[in-house]
Amino acid sequence: MKEIRAIVKAFDAASLAGKHCALATVVKVEGSAYRRAGARMLITEDGELTGAISGGCLEGDALRKARLVMTQHKPMLVTYDTMDDDDAKFGVGLGCNGIIHILIEPLFAEKPGCPINLFKTFLNRREAVVLVTLFSLENRHAMQPGTCLLIQKDESVIGVGTPFDFEEILVADGVEVLGSGKSTIKAYQAGIAYTAFIEFMPPNISLLIVGAGNDAIPVMEYAAILGWDITLIDGRANYAVETRFPKVNRIIVAKPEQALTDVVFDERTVVILMTHNFNYDKAMLQQLLPLNLVYIAALGPRKRLERMLTEIAVDGMEINSQWLKNIYGPAGLDIGSENADEIALSIIAEIKAVLQGRVGTSLRYKASEVDKTISAQAKLIDNLFADKQ
Repeated sequence: MKEIRAIVKAFDAASLAGKHCALATVVKVEGSAYRRAGARMLITEDGELTGAISGGCLEGDALRKARLVMTQHKPMLVTYDTMDDDDAKFGVGLGCNGIIHILIEPLFAEKPGCPINLFKTFLNRREAVVLVTLFSLENRHAMQPGTCLLIQKDESVIGVGTPFDFEEILVADGVEVLGSGKSTIKAYQAGIAYTAFIEFMPPNISLLIVGAGNDAIPVMEYAAILGWDITLIDGRANYAVETRFPKVNRIIVAKPEQALTDVVFDERTVVILMTHNFNYDKAMLQQLLPLNLVYIAALGPRKRLERMLTEIAVDGMEINSQWLKNIYGPAGLDIGSENADEIALSIIAEIKAVLQGRVGTSLRYKASEVDKTISAQAKLIDNLFADKQ
């Protein structure tokens, strides 16, 4: 989301300056790569780059090819094969052990199917969409439709469409992705084979920070770096001020009973209770529980949260098991946090893990396909030697 916003902003500025632009999109990755499908970068004719398609290895080569795309007014599909150990022959030295397919498209703001216009449609509505990018791996000289369709929640379709008879099936597959929430890559036939990157794009994360103490400042900073939408809520007008929280999108100063009146909640809304005022936090939690949000963090010891829940139940609210699963207290991943900055980091990381359905385990303990293959081969060799003995 942050990358898309930055690209749109950079494109508008470049257009005002009369600069030509191109969009580079990672459309397919085989094996290992620094960025996955969906990574994007805006390239201007004078070499300004916004976003990223790699860890810095591909950008220079992409810039050279993007200038050709701008001149020819024609999309180009570029493949970097780093499965070969001698990846230095590309002049990029990737060392990723993967095959990376990148589509580079010229951008023209006046055209209705311009990818930037599709991005703006997505950014202007707080709802999930599916973005379709179509290309041909089989014939790189064939027409490369590129970023061509946006499918919305009501199943309406925006974009230039495609000249192929499989568009109806393509849209149906996009609607299926919209329902599943998982991006996919599918192949279609139209004389030659076409591949579609059908990308699920959820709305931005909406973070409600309930509490304007000093420890809320690093939470704001981390969330702002990630490009989240941030709302700050507190009853203290002298604490919840823009000079202390310049990076939040909205500040609400109110008592708990009025604080959530104009707040919109959805499946990407998360909350951190951190006023350190027991009664304020409890009153907020009592309103938040029935919303069944995916993540509610409660700072402080477990006993404090248990006391809040007990008092809420005594007040007459029946708390179900699903609501309890959505409460994280004490909040944050176990990274040995001691100060406010470290606690903020652990909470932001926990939110990301929960929304992605992960547990926050170190990647070194996550076996890759390569690790599994090596392990299987090692066991096979051990068994062969055992049989010979």
